[in-house]
Amino acid sequence: MLINKKYIVTGSSSGIGKSISENLLNKGAIVIGISSETDKNKNRNKNFFHYKIDLSDTFKSYNGIIKIIKDNKNIDGIISNAGNGVFQSLENFSHIQIQHFINLNLTSHIIVTRALLPHLKKNNSGNIIFVGSESALKGRKFGSLYSACKFGLRGFSQSIREETLNNNVKVSIINPGMVKTPFFKKLNFIHGQNNDEFIEASDIGKVVLDILHLRDGTVIDEINLSPLKKVFVSKKN
Repeated sequence: MLINKKYIVTGSSSGIGKSISENLLNKGAIVIGISSETDKNKNRNKNFFHYKIDLSDTFKSYNGIIKIIKDNKNIDGIISNAGNGVFQSLENFSHIQIQHFINLNLTSHIIVTRALLPHLKKNNSGNIIFVGSESALKGRKFGSLYSACKFGLRGFSQSIREETLNNNVKVSIINPGMVKTPFFKKLNFIHGQNNDEFIEASDIGKVVLDILHLRDGTVIDEINLSPLKKVFVSKKN
């Protein structure tokens, strides 16, 4: 069903984005990967094409997506996944850091969708899948910026879903809890280490496939995923 379907995946070089890309490639899809770093796995599959774009730079990200659309005809959708996490008291962020963080974690999703939406509407079909977070469901201590972005992304997803339903564009958002990825590398806490204390990146990849395999008349609005047990472990300095 996904053979030769063409999808953009942002944040494709590692973690959730890499797993999503691999799942799509294994089903015969063509993946246009976007990340801010040179993809070390760019030769992993003949159907994988990488574009190096810093999505926190909103001007370059919009122009980059426009170039991708010109270079690649008949794009069938996007899995908008790029983002990072910083968790601390709001006063510890400079105004420049706040702007950069929101640009990557919220504005980039909006800009990328804006660039691709006319193409999908014109084709009268397509999928837009946002990878959000459980932080879109409840704000927590030291997560003010992260939750603000994820709450915003969730609201954006709901609005775009209503805007595009008559164009047969299906919009979904996945809100995972703590996923075992390099996301936690620079943070001072991490998920628990037992198998029931984290989500695997491959779990998200499988959910994306489930969404894309639904019949045309059905759309999954939102999926919330959690590890069976929620365990936060502080890292020792």
